[in-house]
Amino acid sequence: MRWTHASTPPLYLALGLALSACFGAPRREVPSPTLAPPAPAAPAAPAEGAAVTDAVPRVEPRSRYGNPPFYDVYGKRYYVLSTNIGYVERGVASWYGPGFHKIRTSTGEPYDMYAMSAAHRTLPLPAYVRVTNLENGRSVVVRVNDRGPFVGNRIIDLSFSAANRLDMVRNGTAFVEVRSIDPSALPPASPTVTAAAATAAAAKGGAPLFLQAGAFADPANAQRLAQKLRGGAYGKVFVQDDEIAGRRMYRVRIGPLPNVAEFDRIVAALEHDGIHDARLALD
Repeated sequence: MRWTHASTPPLYLALGLALSACFGAPRREVPSPTLAPPAPAAPAAPAEGAAVTDAVPRVEPRSRYGNPPFYDVYGKRYYVLSTNIGYVERGVASWYGPGFHKIRTSTGEPYDMYAMSAAHRTLPLPAYVRVTNLENGRSVVVRVNDRGPFVGNRIIDLSFSAANRLDMVRNGTAFVEVRSIDPSALPPASPTVTAAAATAAAAKGGAPLFLQAGAFADPANAQRLAQKLRGGAYGKVFVQDDEIAGRRMYRVRIGPLPNVAEFDRIVAALEHDGIHDARLALD
């Protein structure tokens, strides 16, 4: 458990987080500018041009630490999933680096900013996921061994190496798709996701991205929400009519989105207007 590089929580929150120990999930102390010792020095970065390969999925038992039934951060309760099978989500990724290098992760392992790893709020630990940068099509496989992020609408926090391979270090964030990998379902001779699957994921890169403000079975409800949003500073608002699992659904969409900053702005505005389940559209 840690805070993203873009956030420095007040000391009283650091003290409050210590209470989470009762759930059996070890968490790092939040660095304090005045009280915490300097972070351990990071090792030299891999030589330029050196290959940083994907994490190799393998069947592992659940970690002894980091898997409580639930835990609370910032007054919000998070429930740890019973399995990662079938999990897929789109949203914003962030990354964390030198300030947390060698500090204990939620599984009890030291964080290695040069490993292909990640933090997630609800996936069981450890877990393996493929993360695809929807802005450029780059894709990596990482091992999830930490909890977080808890800033804004971020859905995953990547190690420096993973973020670097996705070309998101400079911006700090990126629109991504996170898709779980079931190691037990992979062919023995192919411990990583197949090249075909990686190619298919990469093909999504560069496609227009939209925010979904709501989904309704009744078209009248969808139109009412769309009309309400058209009166605000949300950009283009429209209703998309789709058939999902044999049912007609009417989804209120906003976009396309130019960048993460605009996504954050719109989500915050929707929250202010009482719409709390806005998310990046899955299709």
